[in-house]
Amino acid sequence: MTKTVIVEDDPMVAEINRRYLEQIDGIELVAIAGSVEEALPILKENQVDLILLDIHMPGDNGWSLLSKIRGLGTEIDVIIITASCDKESIKKGLRFGAVDYLIKPFEFERFQSALLSYKKDQMMMNEQERINQMELDLLLLHKEQITPEGYDLPKGLTKSTLCKVWRQVLEMGRTPFSTEELACKVGISRVSMRKYVMFLADIHALETEVVYGTIGRPVYMHKAAIVGSNIIDHYINH
Repeated sequence: MTKTVIVEDDPMVAEINRRYLEQIDGIELVAIAGSVEEALPILKENQVDLILLDIHMPGDNGWSLLSKIRGLGTEIDVIIITASCDKESIKKGLRFGAVDYLIKPFEFERFQSALLSYKKDQMMMNEQERINQMELDLLLLHKEQITPEGYDLPKGLTKSTLCKVWRQVLEMGRTPFSTEELACKVGISRVSMRKYVMFLADIHALETEVVYGTIGRPVYMHKAAIVGSNIIDHYINH
């Protein structure tokens, strides 16, 4: 699970963001803080992966919290959610390492896209020790997997293997599985399977959840999304 804290001084906006989070699998809301002062002890006392951070708040603003987080050298990621749309604020957010920047007001689809992209990027970074240039470009530039031609598969993926992978995913029903488990069942390498899993997650045919063990790296568990077959049909029959 991606453990998340909302830092937002407007109770109505905080509640909307909370409801949005509830609709996304694999996200756990740790707490809602109405100020930087309220957020700091929450971050110190809890394991937190991601902060949804407002900028303009009474007392210390979001920049102050972001600066403190970076100064401590923590690995907490931040998605900025603010009404500030001036270029200086956006540049400042990027310089501080925000993984995304949402301008209020926004639709749920944009919010969902930000969280799903974040989860996909974390899956890539945590499941492999080395990343090739194509994977790095996807991570840094957020290139879409769907090409301008429509439903063509990314380079290196084939329809025949995609069919085998998806058939196995369906056989597992709603039982979560790891990339390694799926690779063993299909009979392809873990490296190759990772590309198919990343693709399926990117087009939202798979739901992904982070499972934290007592030791070692977090494990990413997947299962078929309810609408997954409808999505896959476009690629297989194209």
